[in-house]
Amino acid sequence: MLTATIQNVLNRGLPRSPRAQQLCAELAGRRIAIEAPAMARLVVESTGNSLRITRGSLAADAEVIAGPLSLLALGSAADEPLSSREVEVRGDAELAQKFRELARLLAPDPEEELSILIGDVAAHRIGRLARGALGWSRNAAATLLQDAGEYFSHERGDLVSREEGEQFLRGVDALREDVDRLAARLELLKQQPAAPR
Repeated sequence: MLTATIQNVLNRGLPRSPRAQQLCAELAGRRIAIEAPAMARLVVESTGNSLRITRGSLAADAEVIAGPLSLLALGSAADEPLSSREVEVRGDAELAQKFRELARLLAPDPEEELSILIGDVAAHRIGRLARGALGWSRNAAATLLQDAGEYFSHERGDLVSREEGEQFLRGVDALREDVDRLAARLELLKQQPAAPR
């Protein structure tokens, strides 16, 4: 049931993107398997003009193995290579990259998908509410981190403040430069001929 829903949502996006149609045609007959712990193995196959998603152990040209959060992160990081996250790619890595691009092109707009079910106005309001909640939670998390850092540095003294840390690092850099200059001077003195007595 879930695989059929995902398949329908992705295929509904194909007519809207010429690049997605081109990739789908290039990938005709090719398969990629997606595995995550505690989830069923999904196999995505291009038929040339649509995608077919099945569960099971069908042979695949490439396999992507990762945790659910890493898989979601791959969809949002446009230029990041597959291998840079906690993701294992087996088989044809170039093919996996093409399927990733296709998935990004076909990624549904949640607000648009919701509008099919409940209408444009209600979907827009829910989308605006969700964006506001997400923005609030990001701001709250950033404020919490900043407050925790200030508490541990100023109140408890467990951490140094940013200013103290930067001052210390500037001092270390200055000392390193002084040592380098001293080493260069000593090397020059060693190379000069000894004065006659």
